[in-house]
Amino acid sequence: MSANRPFVLTIAGFDPSSGAGVLADIKTFEQHQVYGFAINTANTIQTENEFIEVKWTDLNFVLKSIEKLFNNYDIKAAKIGIIPSIEYLKEIVCAIKNLSPNTKIVWDTVLKSSTDFDFLNIENQETLIQILNKIDLITPNYKEILQLSPKENNAETIAIYLSKYCSVLLKGGHNPTEIGVDYLFTENQVHQLIPKNTKCYEKHGSGCVLSSAITANIALEYNLKTACEKAKIYTENYLLSNPTKLGFHYV
Repeated sequence: MSANRPFVLTIAGFDPSSGAGVLADIKTFEQHQVYGFAINTANTIQTENEFIEVKWTDLNFVLKSIEKLFNNYDIKAAKIGIIPSIEYLKEIVCAIKNLSPNTKIVWDTVLKSSTDFDFLNIENQETLIQILNKIDLITPNYKEILQLSPKENNAETIAIYLSKYCSVLLKGGHNPTEIGVDYLFTENQVHQLIPKNTKCYEKHGSGCVLSSAITANIALEYNLKTACEKAKIYTENYLLSNPTKLGFHYV
């Protein structure tokens, strides 16, 4: 352990504005006093307002990086961000679980950027379920979750269905009736997470910040509900930090 800090890993894209992706994740990890590693799934050209281009990292390169880190460190939790395909995700998840079965995995289901650039389409529902069986938590918003089960158009119904395979944090930023209210669906329970302040500034990368904060809290051995609650507070502070789309990180 690095100076008594647990090790965590983000596997996500590189955003040069550092509002999202691995740079935002590392900022979040540091504020939570966990030691963060990062593996890039993609290099991007973007700002907080515009997504221009993405160049995906070769899967074998990512898998070699995963193997090297897990063979050298006891990584308590890993967060996965943007990926180009469901098969790419499956290979990453299987690699982590083969190397370290006890590592907790959080998948931030980023299917498109905040500027409507598509990253991933879910073509194979069977493969998705195989992956979810190996993951501990997914963090879709009300728009993203509809793409995880194309035959259903009700977000809560999909969350209940998917929670048979892994826990689901349905983020409330796009909640049509309760703005900012999140719902954590586990196999047997549903927990409502109420925001402390709904008058927040829109921020680039807020979903990355939330999922990496949850990952850090899991590594710090909080239970899932507490990890999500604490991460929600951290993210609200991020949203309130200034009026621009690029937020400041602090506990």
